[in-house]
Amino acid sequence: MAAEIYHKLREQMDQYSTGFPASKSGVELKILEKLYAEEDAEIYLDLSMLLEAPDAFAQRTGRSPGETAEKLEDMAKRGLLFRHIKDGNKRYSAIPFVIGSYEFQVGRMDRELAELTNIYMEEVFLDGMGNNVSPLRTIPVGKSVDVVHKVAAYEDAKAIINGKDKIAVANCICRTQQGLLDRGCDKPKEVCLLFGSHADYYVENKMARFIDRKEACEILDKCEEAGLVNQPANMVNPGGMCNCCGDCCGVLRALNLLPNPGEMVYNRYWATVDEEECTGCETCMDRCQMNAIDMGEDDTAMVNTARCIGCGLCVTTCPTDAIHLEEKPKEFQLSPPASGQELMAITAEKRGTSLVPLKLQQK
Repeated sequence: MAAEIYHKLREQMDQYSTGFPASKSGVELKILEKLYAEEDAEIYLDLSMLLEAPDAFAQRTGRSPGETAEKLEDMAKRGLLFRHIKDGNKRYSAIPFVIGSYEFQVGRMDRELAELTNIYMEEVFLDGMGNNVSPLRTIPVGKSVDVVHKVAAYEDAKAIINGKDKIAVANCICRTQQGLLDRGCDKPKEVCLLFGSHADYYVENKMARFIDRKEACEILDKCEEAGLVNQPANMVNPGGMCNCCGDCCGVLRALNLLPNPGEMVYNRYWATVDEEECTGCETCMDRCQMNAIDMGEDDTAMVNTARCIGCGLCVTTCPTDAIHLEEKPKEFQLSPPASGQELMAITAEKRGTSLVPLKLQQK
């Protein structure tokens, strides 16, 4: 039976982002036991989502400054919390399970952890995440949006990349995890892009390598060719950008469980078909990650706009240019939050949780 500290740790993680709900089997506690020592858990429970210097944290919680600094750094290296370094000064904060400690295991994931997280996702996590504010949003492939549409910079993947001074690339945690279970796909793996302080964190902890804008744009082209959905963090100025497949990606797998996933996605486009130009080749069906396209009785493609997430992958490979993206009616459009802090606040409000640590709420 898991120690009481792990039940408290789960409750605290459940406050953040997409949550960390309890399962009937208790598999989530096994995940926590594998990742966190009891001392790690005690420290996490005293942290908040706000960055804090080791000395300040030690003073606030009555710990030894030297030992605390060493412990925080050790936990950061193991992907159990976030570390930010500026001018040589380190600050630390708590992180959610997703996006957070799960993704930070990309360099440490083994088969046991892959099995535990897969059981947890299929038992409880995917169902809950699909009905939540998504931590990622979908960006249409640049070539799929007609020039008549005005595309905001935050909707253009290459514009986002060209606005970043520091970029790193890491392996996809989802394809890494599924690959360890012999359930993965053959899509490119080194495709997750990190920016700014997130890039620093990944590289410092040997989970990624720095790249320039040119290579980042080349990676995007490779991902589009492979049929991967471009999903930056769900904010105007994202700290990272995923390139996802429906087979492995937790977010897309969760969305696929919903009857109308297009309604949950922060994107202002959906695909439409020109029936006169469609030849019924079914190429678009193979490219769609959301099962949003079927063949009609007249052997022409039909888009279920309630399932379409507006990625544009079907558009770029249509041999007759029969599919295009069009802007959704305003009432169906969702604009991304301005920042990660705003995203966390919106998610907490929707879930009825709080970003204030439970310990502080109880005082």
